[in-house]
Amino acid sequence: MCEEQTVSLVDVLEEDEELEEEASAVLAGSDSDHCSYPQGYVKRQALYACNTCTPKSGEAAGICLACSYKCHEGHDLFELYTKRNFRCDCGNRKFSELQCKLHPDKDEVNGLNKYSQNFFGVYCTCGRPYPDPDDQVEDEMIQCVVCEDWLHGRHLGCVVPDCVELQEMICESCMNKHSFLWTYAAHLAVPAGAVGVKEETAEESDASVPTKEDQVDDVIEPSCKRSREEVEPSCTLKALQAIGHKRVQSGAVFWPSAWRSKLCSCSTCQVHLSEAGLSFLSDESDTVLAYENKGKNSEQRRQEHDPLMSALDNLNRVQQLEIIHGYNDMKTELKDFLQRFAAEGKVVTSDDIRQFFEQQSRKRRRVDAGAFYCT
Repeated sequence: MCEEQTVSLVDVLEEDEELEEEASAVLAGSDSDHCSYPQGYVKRQALYACNTCTPKSGEAAGICLACSYKCHEGHDLFELYTKRNFRCDCGNRKFSELQCKLHPDKDEVNGLNKYSQNFFGVYCTCGRPYPDPDDQVEDEMIQCVVCEDWLHGRHLGCVVPDCVELQEMICESCMNKHSFLWTYAAHLAVPAGAVGVKEETAEESDASVPTKEDQVDDVIEPSCKRSREEVEPSCTLKALQAIGHKRVQSGAVFWPSAWRSKLCSCSTCQVHLSEAGLSFLSDESDTVLAYENKGKNSEQRRQEHDPLMSALDNLNRVQQLEIIHGYNDMKTELKDFLQRFAAEGKVVTSDDIRQFFEQQSRKRRRVDAGAFYCT
């Protein structure tokens, strides 16, 4: 007979709040009830890949949060965290034996979706699954903001700085693919090999990125016959290139908060970003942090509309007080009940919980019986 798997209540209490916040940040920004397909290519959403319906031998496909619940319950799913500009594939041509229960009327394929090895459950330059049963090294996975693949910290080719959750990372492969980013990295990124990241002051920010007036002086020599308009003096990238500050072009690059706002916004650079498929870099709301904050705010608003309080609005004053007192009494007794287990380092089993609520039910019946015969 298999022994029931249990965990210490102390462990549960310590991890529960953190896990709940993480889940709210990732999932609350997406709709858990309706397929996201009608919204088109969603700016950012939580995504999954179904290994049951689209195994590695098939075509890569991604499904939205709601479809993972309603259409793929019990399936072997890969959690992809979030991806940008993606349209739900659930039930389209790639799913030969499944029809979407939430929005069956879909195009055969979503031509603008981008897929990677992540959709088959492997990540990083090492091409391994996560979690990896064969990897005994404790290491965090960090997502590249360009290709959106997840890489092990030890495979980034650089020192992972502190407060990494507040920064963005671009992997070495994407940096080399879009080599102009190295120019920005020399002036805007976290210094290579830096373990801690100092909060940037306004003066330091101004010193690292030239003003529009400085750009003209840096780029145009006094003897140059070309006009200022021809050189396009508003181009920050050209000004940074003229300064000539270099950085070792190796390893992943970490970028501090608000670095996107310092990228050049001239028309030439905007066209360049668009042609390279990097227009999202000029959009600060594209960041995962912005998405997570949206999810947290959405969850907070949801909690403000407590269904218990809505139900109480339909009761008279006496009934409201009885319900509130009963709820608070049960909450206090449950807390005391669980704290006894925590204090003794014991685990709580399903039988313990069942016994607690049976006692509450018997107590409620005695109170109701007393009230029934009271005159």
